[in-house]
Amino acid sequence: MTTLQKAAAKGPGGPARLLRYLAMPIFLGLAGLALYLYVGTQDLDSIEQRSLNGVTLIQQTATLLKLAVISTAIVVTLAVITGILLTRPFARRVSPFVIGLANIGQAVPSIGVLALLALVWTIGFWPCIVALVAYSFLSILRNTMVGLRQVDRSIIEAARGMGMTKMAVLFRIELPLAVPIILAGIRTALIINVGTATLGTFIGAGGLGESINNAIRLDRTVVLVTASGVTAILALFIDWLAGVAEDVLRPKGL
Repeated sequence: MTTLQKAAAKGPGGPARLLRYLAMPIFLGLAGLALYLYVGTQDLDSIEQRSLNGVTLIQQTATLLKLAVISTAIVVTLAVITGILLTRPFARRVSPFVIGLANIGQAVPSIGVLALLALVWTIGFWPCIVALVAYSFLSILRNTMVGLRQVDRSIIEAARGMGMTKMAVLFRIELPLAVPIILAGIRTALIINVGTATLGTFIGAGGLGESINNAIRLDRTVVLVTASGVTAILALFIDWLAGVAEDVLRPKGL
């Protein structure tokens, strides 16, 4: 039995659940096929042929994925650790201050964060990563804190009464019970980062945003539809993967 089948078997309605898992990949496959057929029916000029070259699209898609995955991995590490610390009694006084800083990162328009980093630092891949981390930090931080705070205090007290240490209670009770809410925040951050990473082209980070920007400037509708369509398909596929991961990693019984 595959991981997907095991996830579908959890809870009621196993076959219906499996069908729901398969519906999105089938839809995205059909969307990709429709996009391919659309491009194939167009009379492309030399600029469009260069932009829609298979190697170019693959490289730009890979760059977009790298931006999204690396930034999400960094922000998950930072935000989850920060969220754990801010829910401990010794850090509760500074929680509003830290959350306020995180709010600033998400309140400022993403293009503004990118422009600011380009002005005070440099352009390229890593400034874009930092901007994505700042922009998606709040969603994971907030979900981590909410997930940990919603754990029933009587459960924690019972565990402490049984002789468990604070670290054991955190890793064996609090975090497992908070996993569904934390994963929801990570899923949101992933989608934010995929969409926002296309703006990285304005500071030289590359990605599919490069084709989108060039298509707008040069009035190439076919290139614009293709690059935007690939970005949308990629975002929906990552959202589907994150949804499956939520079900697979959800502790049994929740």
